[in-house]
Amino acid sequence: MSAMSVAAGYGDSMLAVTSSHFGSAEKEFRFPLGYANQRPLSAHWTVTGSGAFLVGTEKSHVRISGVTVGKIVDYGLKDSQNMGACMAPAAMDTITRNLEDFGRTVDDYDRIITGDLGYVGQDILFDLMQDKGYDIRVRHMDCGMVIFDQKTQDTHAGGSGCGCAAVTLASYILPKIRSGEWKRVLFVPTGALLSTVSFNEGASVPGIAHGIVLEHVN
Repeated sequence: MSAMSVAAGYGDSMLAVTSSHFGSAEKEFRFPLGYANQRPLSAHWTVTGSGAFLVGTEKSHVRISGVTVGKIVDYGLKDSQNMGACMAPAAMDTITRNLEDFGRTVDDYDRIITGDLGYVGQDILFDLMQDKGYDIRVRHMDCGMVIFDQKTQDTHAGGSGCGCAAVTLASYILPKIRSGEWKRVLFVPTGALLSTVSFNEGASVPGIAHGIVLEHVN
């Protein structure tokens, strides 16, 4: 939205900000923190973090060169403890449409980065992409998988939440693009569309993912 607003001339500078918090998300969408239940291996660990990004007309070493607007994809999954599975179809759809719309191959990107699919969602994404004729295993990275150490921190499927992708983008991804180590990246934050009531009523959990092309500028 910030990039499109600047490109449309609505302003010279836009600030895109997002955040998430472990305590609020866990007690709202999973279980009360004091309940101390056993978490399924497919569950994520919500990241407490925030990221803010200034998007404007002033030239820098990183630019947003393209956007693929996501659409809601619903595979009928109803497990709120398996967000990776719920969001993977939407990520597949956005990545596939980006490659087709821009006439690119997987190798045209140094990295294809999803927001918080986690270990379970990544495996599903690989299978779905393979069905479409794309192999992204070498190029793929997931913010939810790199923000925590799964072996020492026991975060199960990995990190999640808006802050997960934002913190990883700000602290890890953008520095590599700014330095020129990565020339072009497809950044695909992922989201699950549910409320505190919907999944308890047996409704499915649709997913959505927007794609942003980030490129290095000399």
